[in-house]
Amino acid sequence: MAMERVAAFILAADDDKEGGGGLIPGAKPTKIPGMDGPVSEIFGYGLWLLILAGVGGVAFGVYKLAVSDKSRNGGGSEPFKWMGGGLAAILLSGSLIAILNGIAG
Repeated sequence: MAMERVAAFILAADDDKEGGGGLIPGAKPTKIPGMDGPVSEIFGYGLWLLILAGVGGVAFGVYKLAVSDKSRNGGGSEPFKWMGGGLAAILLSGSLIAILNGIAG
């Protein structure tokens, strides 16, 4: 039940054809030639959700860095792993979105 509400909130951007509204405004995926229907749409939204997951990873890394043990015995590299993983997810999905929009457009 809760997942249905989350999905409805995320996909609410589809209600307004001009963009705006919902969690990812203006994130209407571009149709990829030769890949029509729900597969293309799910793939497009999946890339946008990967960006949001990357932002969450970076934010969690910043949080862990803020509350981490700053002594010599503290695991100082863990926050940077979170931030690096989040940044990698953002860069990967952003480049895939740019490549697919270049192919489709």
